[in-house]
Amino acid sequence: MTGLVVCVVVLVAASTFGLIRAKRDGRLRVRERDGAVRLSAAELGEALGERATLVQFSTAFCQPCRATRRVLAEVAGMVGGVAHVELDAEERLELVRRLEIVRTPTVLVLDAGGRVVRRAAGQPRKADVIAALGAAV
Repeated sequence: MTGLVVCVVVLVAASTFGLIRAKRDGRLRVRERDGAVRLSAAELGEALGERATLVQFSTAFCQPCRATRRVLAEVAGMVGGVAHVELDAEERLELVRRLEIVRTPTVLVLDAGGRVVRRAAGQPRKADVIAALGAAV
């Protein structure tokens, strides 16, 4: 009987964690700490967009990173003055630590001056990225 109770508790805890993570995954949100962070073209290794920049931190074996790359490239192609920059998190560890990136893909939405206005950990939806660009422009 004790084993059954332990099994049920573990299943409930795992299901709760999974539901919470699924709800938060890929959501573009504002972090107060990010408002003071600015990234330059030199730090990114590419020019900032005229209106906004979508920065994606990826790793080589990250499956959601590939889908995120497609979404961000498509949005950048649709909206004029928006650039998409993809960075390998393993090669840019100093920047990853400074920006407190804990998983890939992580997407940062920068305004024209390079200030971080939104952030998403996980694969964001296309509509959410477009909406986040509205805050950056």
